[in-house]
Amino acid sequence: QVQLVESGGGLVQAGGSLRLSCAASGSIFSGNIMGWFRQVPGKQRELVATITSAGITSYADSAKGRFTISRDNAKNTLSLQMNSLKPEDTAVYYCNLQYIGRSYTRMAYWGEGTLVTVSS
Repeated sequence: QVQLVESGGGLVQAGGSLRLSCAASGSIFSGNIMGWFRQVPGKQRELVATITSAGITSYADSAKGRFTISRDNAKNTLSLQMNSLKPEDTAVYYCNLQYIGRSYTRMAYWGEGTLVTVSS
């Protein structure tokens, strides 16, 4: 079992920056994908960015050029550096970890989320 805890959310003005962190603990396997998702009331949870254990990254179009995802495998931490924030970035941001477990089933873990509010 894996536990994920996000931190770093808060209130920022448009154009500002914020850095989110996620600490992972438990039985963490070397081959996995971690990512950040976000969700606002009334909408589906959407992908922001992902990064594999090898460091391969992928970003949603809305995040490209502004957000940077990174991870420290030694410390089992995940980060999201958010720059040039816009009011539409306001959401609860969730840390996610996925890997293929026993019987080739996909295992997924989520944090409780951290709120990011961008004022105009």
